[in-house]
Amino acid sequence: MSVSIIPESAPFNAEQRAWLNGFLAGWAGLDGASEADGVVNGVALLEADGAVPPEAEEDFPWHDDSLALDERLALAEEKPIERRLMAAMAQLDCGACGYVCKTYSEAIAAGEEKSLTLCSPGGKETTKAIKRLLKEAPASAATPTNGAAKPAESGYTRANPYAASLVSCENLNGADSAKQTTHAVIDLGESGLTYGVGDSLGVYPTNCPDLVDEVLEHLGAKEGASFRESLITEHCLREVTDELLDLLAVKATKPNEADAVRALVDSDDLDEMDVLDVLRRAPSALLGMEEFVACLSEINPRLYSIASSLKAHPGEVHLTVGKATTRIGARLHKGVASTMFSDRLATGDAVRVFVQPSHGFSVPADPAAPMIMVGPGTGIAPFRAFLEERAATGATGKNWLFFGDQHEASDFLYRNELEKLQANGLLTRLSTAFSRDQAEKVYVQDRMLQEGAELFSWLEAGGGFYVCGDAKRMANDVDKALHTLIAEHGELSEADAKAYVARLKDSGRYARDVY
Repeated sequence: MSVSIIPESAPFNAEQRAWLNGFLAGWAGLDGASEADGVVNGVALLEADGAVPPEAEEDFPWHDDSLALDERLALAEEKPIERRLMAAMAQLDCGACGYVCKTYSEAIAAGEEKSLTLCSPGGKETTKAIKRLLKEAPASAATPTNGAAKPAESGYTRANPYAASLVSCENLNGADSAKQTTHAVIDLGESGLTYGVGDSLGVYPTNCPDLVDEVLEHLGAKEGASFRESLITEHCLREVTDELLDLLAVKATKPNEADAVRALVDSDDLDEMDVLDVLRRAPSALLGMEEFVACLSEINPRLYSIASSLKAHPGEVHLTVGKATTRIGARLHKGVASTMFSDRLATGDAVRVFVQPSHGFSVPADPAAPMIMVGPGTGIAPFRAFLEERAATGATGKNWLFFGDQHEASDFLYRNELEKLQANGLLTRLSTAFSRDQAEKVYVQDRMLQEGAELFSWLEAGGGFYVCGDAKRMANDVDKALHTLIAEHGELSEADAKAYVARLKDSGRYARDVY
């Protein structure tokens, strides 16, 4: 017999709710507690007397990562500022900010958390929304929160990362590819860090020394050399803060430069600019190094889906990192973390890392259950780990991977590994979509629709459906395709197909790791 204590409306997924029900039932001495299983991380759940906090009864209709930002904000329109701020978050509870969405927004509203840029999945869109909401209702001394992420048993956390050692970096793409994807192997040494498949690795990147030198050259400060190391390792040169814009506008001796900087405050142009770009907008502004550095934000960690099973690679963690570069005008902007792996790190170099546990994104609890994975591009990372985990544990369930990229010849990541897994029977089905190999582009969602009858039969057999990759385009297109094929092959109305998908989510059989 299972005991249900946490209400369905509480802001937890099915696995979290199951764990909480079991924990609370066991604590209270209720029957059936031993049947509960699952994982929850990073949420302050109990008051001192053991009661479920009142806010657990609150409804959070905007806490749905499939909704657009405007839709989420509309659902929270009449709510207190902390709930409107929550609606602006990416709704992934990924932990990249050191909180979950609810507690990060509460910390901002209470004035406890000053950084408004920690929601990396939400990006600039979320940051702008947060700033706009705070202008309408400034942060105040609200009730303090207790929602920071739970410290890891190893003692290494976001606030105290471990200096791991790089074992190797290998380019997974062919010579003719327009992309560069790095398979990075990192040695966890004696850290005691452990992880499960579906977890993410937080990585603190370092700035490109060439960019730092360009910034120092522009500033021309005599004391610049003494700040070089901290600019490489501590201060963010990608994000332009309001404080830096204000300082430049005040220090610029030419009115047209001051006006140009002020115009950037609410401009979309700022999204593509970094600190050096903005400095060059006001060359007449002479800044001292201390006042300049004081206007910079700290470097935030990047979260990467772990691409390995600890059972298959004891003491190691593997990542799949796509190199990101963008040419804006005459300058090539480099992704801070991705180019660190692709261009700058050498074997033996230190990489500051911590483990960020997932929220219900893992292999099916039932080893006999079918598993369907959709992971184009670097979205394949956790599914490499899932397959390694199922092999290591002897899971008997069928496994189906949908993978896509631009060209089969140069962009088929982990091809040799996947073909071996097919040959030995672990990978039951492999469906690929290479968008640029024919006149009409084909994507993973197209393959899903083409093989919809079989996919639906796997779902009907209790299969889990997992998605990893781009949140703004791919994940939404995959979600639409899932609804479509369920309606078609289940002979369901649009509303009934939506309810079917909702049941998959509630039971933990539809999970996404999107960014």
